Amino acid sequence: MQSIIYNSELFQLSYFHWFLSFLGVFLLGLSKSGIKGIGVVIVLLLAFVFGGKASTGILIPMMILADIFAVIYYHRHTQWGLLKKLLPSMVIGVLIGVWFGNDISEQLFKQIMAVFILATVAIMVIMERKKNKNIPTNKLFSNGMGLLSGITSMIGNLAGAFASIYFLAMRLPKNEFIGTAAWLFFIINVFKLPFHIFIWKTVTAETILLNLFLIPGVVLGFFVGIQLVKLIHNDLYRKFILAVTAIGAITILLS
Repeated sequence: MQSIIYNSELFQLSYFHWFLSFLGVFLLGLSKSGIKGIGVVIVLLLAFVFGGKASTGILIPMMILADIFAVIYYHRHTQWGLLKKLLPSMVIGVLIGVWFGNDISEQLFKQIMAVFILATVAIMVIMERKKNKNIPTNKLFSNGMGLLSGITSMIGNLAGAFASIYFLAMRLPKNEFIGTAAWLFFIINVFKLPFHIFIWKTVTAETILLNLFLIPGVVLGFFVGIQLVKLIHNDLYRKFILAVTAIGAITILLS
């Protein structure tokens, strides 16, 4: 069986671990195609196989590859104004994540993040039920969501929940939601890559070799997801994202 050497540790991947790895990157492809809210499952699957921090280095090149597919497919729908609002604070969040990523307890971090996500989803559900069509214009909201997205992106590759809530609050239609998120995460993930290589040392020649074996799963997931997204109406898409995001937060809280 193929062995993966990572930081002087030998990972013997069983057939079951290979299956979980392919399932994880298949779901990653689905997520980047627009089936948002399943990032928690992806992270948990790869963390189970490779360990928490090690899995972030294995996941980041796969995320960039899937981001490239998403950017190419959805680029014409990108809302650049919203992207510019969220990106600066998200970059700061990534830098904070790099700083504290080695020290903070993963369990405590996940629990705090889950509470934040659930609270924000609850507010969004209340707004939906009241049929509130007002779009938040407060800079504190956009900067807060960007900061949380950046921190959670660097430490746990779990920024999707906060970004999804922000784009839902902006009442973006389905394709604009996906296209704007595609560019946002492509830029952020490329920005994160040097930190994984040179500071955390979670991306190595060996992990890149593993990535080469996992590429087909990402590609398959993306194109399956494209077909699924076409079947989902805009209103149903909003409810789907809120529901899956809330379920993901509860999963984090209980894991």
